[in-house]
Amino acid sequence: MTTETSPTVEIVEVAPRDGLQNEQVHVSTAVKAELVRQALAAGLRRMEVTSFVNPQRVPQMADAEALMQDVRTYPGLTAIGLAMNRRGFDRAVAAGCDEVNMVVVASESLSRRNQGMATADSIAIIREVAAAAREVGTPISVTIAASFGCPFEGEVPEGRVLAILEEVLPLAPLEIAFADTIGCGVPSQVGSLVRQARALAPGMRLRCHFHNTRNTGLANVAAAVEAGARTIDASLGGTGGCPFAPGATGNVATEDVAWMLHRMGISTGVDLEEAVETAKWLSDALGKPMAGGVAKAGLFPKEAALGGCVAVA
Repeated sequence: MTTETSPTVEIVEVAPRDGLQNEQVHVSTAVKAELVRQALAAGLRRMEVTSFVNPQRVPQMADAEALMQDVRTYPGLTAIGLAMNRRGFDRAVAAGCDEVNMVVVASESLSRRNQGMATADSIAIIREVAAAAREVGTPISVTIAASFGCPFEGEVPEGRVLAILEEVLPLAPLEIAFADTIGCGVPSQVGSLVRQARALAPGMRLRCHFHNTRNTGLANVAAAVEAGARTIDASLGGTGGCPFAPGATGNVATEDVAWMLHRMGISTGVDLEEAVETAKWLSDALGKPMAGGVAKAGLFPKEAALGGCVAVA
């Protein structure tokens, strides 16, 4: 069990959005709603449910409003909608999202491919959205994508990411997330960026989003948490990928992240047995193998299934 000094890390479940957006086979609204329901049963309360983007560019998200209609009354759910512009924000608010996650891409090349605009233009849109968010009372978070590298430009300097952070801080977002969009980050980068961000914004909630493209995802989670991040994005079964970033594969698996953190003495509130069963169900629904390790290998020790922590001597 946790001690009084043990930190708590919140896992934001992103399988319904980031986990499914790159699937080539159509996923029905009913399957997505069932995924949200099962994730809630596993203790995952805060969820990126869908994205309000152009359905011609991301067809899997064409049912955003219909899905929100199905899940918005689920008890205990904090539903996050992702948006790229003011229209997307307005749609998310109208659909009943509790939060809206806005995205700015740290590299110019990926920004133009992913959002069709320069990084500076994205920041200008977020400024406009932040003002609208205050008026309607819907909080926004800001994700800085490609924080650790770009598929077209290579290295993304830490200073550039921190400069973007400084530009969005005055907008008072609920949270700022650093995303390793293509899974190229390593623990030393992650630890450095999170520590620098905490120094620049000591009161800001920091979140990290990792893809496991090069098998550094879990190590990066550990580095982020040790550096002070207290929210981690993850996807049941390790599903996911970015349609506009060549070679990007799945997110870190929720069940793997929760298992590791529990073994480190850190509480997440996730019921591991339920999470593993949901990962298996999602694998069957998608007709593809799971990317995570815990669901394949099984829980160790069995006490980890209780959703708390294993005491480590």
